[in-house]
Amino acid sequence: MYLEIVSPEATLFSGDVTSVTVPGINGEFQMLNNHAPIVSILKEGHVKVEGNIQLEKEVEAKFTKSDKGVWLAINSGTLEMKDNKLIILAD
Repeated sequence: MYLEIVSPEATLFSGDVTSVTVPGINGEFQMLNNHAPIVSILKEGHVKVEGNIQLEKEVEAKFTKSDKGVWLAINSGTLEMKDNKLIILAD
């Protein structure tokens, strides 16, 4: 699936990933390839992105690397998943 993470300052990430786990207001949930369409509000927590992740040098410091992918700490946000494209607006 294609993921785009956008903050008020810049686009933090865009590219293909295998899974994304987000802190929804009713609990953490994961989205995989061809997930059903969804719109959700996010709360403070971590966006966990798995796959072969290549980060731009300018935003690399905002992410924490793990053995499976990367994590991004957020204060709040929204997301929309539609047609195998996930857009996260993160603050």
